[in-house]
Amino acid sequence: MDHAAINRAAAILTSLRQRNDGFTAPLATLPEEERPDNLAAAYAVQSAVAMRLSQSALGEACGWKIGCTTAVMQDYLSIAHPCAGRLYRQRVFEEHATLAADDFFQLGLECEIAVWLRADITDSSAPFTHASVAEAVSYACVSIEIVEHRFSDFALAGTPSLIADDFFSVGCVHAAPMPLTDLHGLAHLTGGFSIDGASPEHEGSGAEILGHPLSALVWLAEHVSAAGEALRAGQLITLGSVVKTIYPQAGTHVEARFGDMPSAHVHVT
Repeated sequence: MDHAAINRAAAILTSLRQRNDGFTAPLATLPEEERPDNLAAAYAVQSAVAMRLSQSALGEACGWKIGCTTAVMQDYLSIAHPCAGRLYRQRVFEEHATLAADDFFQLGLECEIAVWLRADITDSSAPFTHASVAEAVSYACVSIEIVEHRFSDFALAGTPSLIADDFFSVGCVHAAPMPLTDLHGLAHLTGGFSIDGASPEHEGSGAEILGHPLSALVWLAEHVSAAGEALRAGQLITLGSVVKTIYPQAGTHVEARFGDMPSAHVHVT
C-alpha cells in the first residue's frame, strides 16, 4: 500500500469519523484500492488518521486502547490477537459521561481496567516485562471504553480496516485513579457492568486480559516500539474488555465495577 493510498484511506476514515462528505451510515468496506490488506498497512493508515484527527475538534492523541486481549472478545470478533487504537483528548471523560445514542451509528460500551503512565516506556526498557512497564505506571482505574460500529459488518470489513479505523474506538470514561500498589494484584480483580442498578449479569477477571493486565501493556509497548515510537508519560492506556460489548439503548444507566475500585458511569440519552 503506497503513501498515496494510505492518505486516501485516512481521508475516508477521518470523514467517516466526523460525519463529513455525506457519511450518514456505517461504511460497508473501504474501496479496494484504499483497503489495507495486512497489519503493517493497517497501522500506517491509523497513524495517518491520527495526524488528521489530532488537528480536529477531537484534540490531540492522548493515549491508547487495546482490543481483543480477552478470550470473550477474541471469540466475539473472531480475531485471535490484540489490536491497538488511539484515544483523543476530547473523548476522554472523567468518572461520568452522558452520551446521546443518536450521535452514534451503533453505540457500544466495554468494561476495562486502564492505567496512567508517569514515565515514558522506551526502547531503553526493553525487553519489556511486567516489572519494567509497571515502573512507568502511576495509577490504575476502572474504564468504560466507548466504541462505535463505523463499518456495517465488521467481519466483512476485515481486521486491517478495523485497525485502520482505531479498532472501533470513540473514547473512554475513566474512574478516579488508584495507585498501582493499592490494587493487590490487578489479575485478581473481577469486573462487570451494572445496568440500571442491577447486579452485573456477566463478569470477568483481570487474569483474562492476556493472563495479567500488565501483559497487555507489555504487548502495547512492544507494538509501539516496533513502529519506532514510544509510550509517553501522561498517556492513558485501556487494557481490554473483560466482558462482551454491550449496546445500551437511550434511557440506560451503565456502571462499570471492579472490586472495591471507584466505578465509572455512562448515562445514555
